[in-house]
Amino acid sequence: MSQLSMPSSEDLPQLANCLKAAGDPLRLEILRILERDSYGVMELSRLFNTKQSGMSHHLKVLTAAGWVASRREGNSIFYRRANPSQQSGLCRLQQQLFESLDETSISPALVAQVNLIQEERASTSKQFFAENVSKFREQQDMIASYPVYAEAVKDMVSGLGEHPRALELGPGEGEFLSVLSPLYKEVIALDNAAPMLACAEQNARQENLHNINFILGDTREALRRKLQADCVVVNMVLHHTPSPAEVFQDLSHLLSAGGHLIVTDLCRHDQGWAKEACGDLWQGFEPEDFTRWAVQAGLKEGQSVYFALRNGFQVQVRHFIKAQANARAQKIHSYL
Repeated sequence: MSQLSMPSSEDLPQLANCLKAAGDPLRLEILRILERDSYGVMELSRLFNTKQSGMSHHLKVLTAAGWVASRREGNSIFYRRANPSQQSGLCRLQQQLFESLDETSISPALVAQVNLIQEERASTSKQFFAENVSKFREQQDMIASYPVYAEAVKDMVSGLGEHPRALELGPGEGEFLSVLSPLYKEVIALDNAAPMLACAEQNARQENLHNINFILGDTREALRRKLQADCVVVNMVLHHTPSPAEVFQDLSHLLSAGGHLIVTDLCRHDQGWAKEACGDLWQGFEPEDFTRWAVQAGLKEGQSVYFALRNGFQVQVRHFIKAQANARAQKIHSYL
């Protein structure tokens, strides 16, 4: 583990700036709500019933002080917590503040607003797939077609050994189900878009895959049913989900002790056209995003594969492992 830098007299001006920026109850609430998700200015204005101009000012102050970072998603700018630099003398201060904030409860009214925003994001994604199910392969091929990443994911899953049950989140047309079916006694296909799930089920019948259970719903539906899996596969799905960090948390609960999570998705990119053309909510992810969300969910990192595509996109295939049952219990945060 790297040693945290100790603050020096040269850090005092920055320390004063950090403390001043954080010395406002609303800004502390903003940092609290940014624990596991990114939000745009308009979304944060709704959450805290604040004018957009006022919210923009607060975010500008927090950004200048190094508390939050931003990134552009199409025509919108989304804000998240900044990752404290291990080399900064203020790293320990930032970590301790975040830890203290995360121990505070979130008001029921704010939780309701967060859930509403996530429902709206999910509705946008579901509507896109419902209206474009016949064009799914064509749209997928615009960015990263299935054959591009299939072998890498297959090799990773095949190397995990024998396990009873696998779950694929968002199976699309069901192509990877033909890989999972021979490897596991039971496979669960979970998708919140009914047309896509029906397409996957039809393809499974054509390929005589008889050990697949098709479930309409998201990860919360799987938790409600108390499902458990030894391996969870998520191929090119997270950039369509309202809150990828929440998905990591849910999948961690769905995994059996010692279970494996395989995530394939785009690396961070700046091609904003993909949001409208392909129904993307997020323009890919930094590898550090997945690592941070996995650690927060009680998972440890396994092997990773990265490769570039001709069209300028990059794909990351990531492997995460849930600790055995006798390991130290993971810290669980939940908006429920």
